[in-house]
Amino acid sequence: MDLRLGVHVGQQNMTMTDMRQLWRKLDEKVDWISAWDHFYEAPPAGGTIDHFEAMTTLGALAAETRNAAIGVMVLYVGYRNPASIAKAAATLDHISNGRFELGLGAGWHVEEATAFGYDFPPIGTRLDMLEEATTIIRGMLTQERTTFNGSHYSVENASNLPMPVQERLPIWIGGVGEKRTLKIVAEQADGWNAAYISAEDFARLNSVLDQWCEKAAREPATLDRSIHLTFNLGTTQASVDAQRAQLREAWGPATSRIEQGALLCTPNEAVDRLNQYRENGASMINIALRAPWDEEALDAYLEEVIPQVR
Repeated sequence: MDLRLGVHVGQQNMTMTDMRQLWRKLDEKVDWISAWDHFYEAPPAGGTIDHFEAMTTLGALAAETRNAAIGVMVLYVGYRNPASIAKAAATLDHISNGRFELGLGAGWHVEEATAFGYDFPPIGTRLDMLEEATTIIRGMLTQERTTFNGSHYSVENASNLPMPVQERLPIWIGGVGEKRTLKIVAEQADGWNAAYISAEDFARLNSVLDQWCEKAAREPATLDRSIHLTFNLGTTQASVDAQRAQLREAWGPATSRIEQGALLCTPNEAVDRLNQYRENGASMINIALRAPWDEEALDAYLEEVIPQVR
């Protein structure tokens, strides 16, 4: 199976100049570069860390790079009208000359939503919103006109000109909910993204997703599968131990869950770890960078690990 290797760059705790320099470096080495959709830092720290908005960041990312596919994993549909997301996606596809891929999700960062005055309904309602939003966005990215009237969102004879450069701009849906999220993925998405779970859990959820594909009369092989792993690589055991301490300080009570999907190891161990996810069905693996990271370890990942996995 062909495997794409990417970097999910959290646009926090660094200057825009430094981030643009990082994007240019990555653009020569990886297949995918993405941003996330937050107003506050992640993990939450009460809005105390510098953080850039997603859509404007994506515009800079699209203009700054030339080679890698670019995307967002994932936009919370509760922050923007779906029609405006479709319009932005088409625009970003033109800025990037056909390299943009759109990620959508049901959100989780209640702290920032509350701080910025957004409603944050229960997960069942947010999944209903995700399903309706994806329907509208898909229509506006592929049809001349789209009309849809739902409980949460509606559009009336809406056009989206110019259409994307790509004939079918990929839509990814992120999440690990087995009953609703994976069902929506099977019915509507081009790709599924899971974040910070073990290779064993990824394999199990991948199997559940296959079952939803069968119920939707869809060939499972038509759906891409990706995993995000937090980047906590260290070139020595001492630096790995330091990364573990940093991870625990940042994530607190959630550390035990996040560690399951962390690249918390040395470069040699990372090769085996990535191959395990590939064997369990991943067609793309992204490391999630949160500044500060070990620059020597990042270079080792780009120069040593990626060539061995490819």
